[in-house]
Amino acid sequence: MRNTPQKITQAVDIYYRGASLRGTQGHLGIFYPHNASNVSIYKWIIKYSKMIGKFTEKLKVFSSGSVEFDEMEYHRRKSHKSKGVDKNWFIDNIDTETRFMLSSGYSKSRSKKAIKQILLKMKEKTSEIKVITTDGLTAYPNVVKKTFGYNLKAGKYNIEHNVRNASRGDGFNYKVERLHSNIRARTKTMRGFHGSLSSAYYVMKGYEIYYNFIRKHQAIKCCPYELAIPELKDKLNEPNKWIALINLANQNI
Repeated sequence: MRNTPQKITQAVDIYYRGASLRGTQGHLGIFYPHNASNVSIYKWIIKYSKMIGKFTEKLKVFSSGSVEFDEMEYHRRKSHKSKGVDKNWFIDNIDTETRFMLSSGYSKSRSKKAIKQILLKMKEKTSEIKVITTDGLTAYPNVVKKTFGYNLKAGKYNIEHNVRNASRGDGFNYKVERLHSNIRARTKTMRGFHGSLSSAYYVMKGYEIYYNFIRKHQAIKCCPYELAIPELKDKLNEPNKWIALINLANQNI
């Protein structure tokens, strides 16, 4: 890249901490004489979210065994050339103890197929999950049980599925809802997604990386990866974890 690693990763970090693309551009213009355009910054975000994401998707993760699973509604402009929006969904889950986001995806719908894809990603990362807690969406029970299977010998499903329906007074899945509050705080400055489905997917993949590996979680006083993947502590033991993650991703291509 023609720009320095420090400048590129600074731009990506500022963006995921809440600045808009043009806000990030304005910030860089104060410190760098040859400023980058907002389009260049956007390309950096997509490029390195994709690169790091390929590495982090392959990591095996320690889980406490309990996961909260949920989805968020988003609106994405169908085309920059025409009016109208598509209703899309960000589907994700979080370990209740480590606070690690095990898997996520930006999808055109919250169909059984879309939910199953996220469940399968989660299953690939860890074999320790015993309990999944969801809201009352009717698609969940069948998909959760089919994904994890039935144990004929024990005479029960391999996973316990808890359903909390807030409208019936069952309460909320507070930990995943708290995560969603953080995501909403970031994405509200975007004023909706204006690119393709793939673009929205990688922007949100970058947030997953930021949440798991960059941002210190207030409840656990550390980054979630430090509890979920403790062997990475030494490899990410530097202030600029974005560069460390990019280097690890390059080594594992």
